Amino acid sequence: MSQHPSLRAASTLGGKRNVLKRFERTALLEKRGHRKAGDKITGLRKTKPEA
Repeated sequence: MSQHPSLRAASTLGGKRNVLKRFERTALLEKRGHRKAGDKITGLRKTKPEA
């Protein structure tokens, strides 16, 4: 009997994430020049993760 795909080990599931955490988004926006270090956290632009 085979194992269900949802029960695989965490290391084998690591696909591409399409949602970033807030700290990842702020770092990415600062790197791209769309945000400065002292700007507000709310109302961030939409971002796509780097490939």
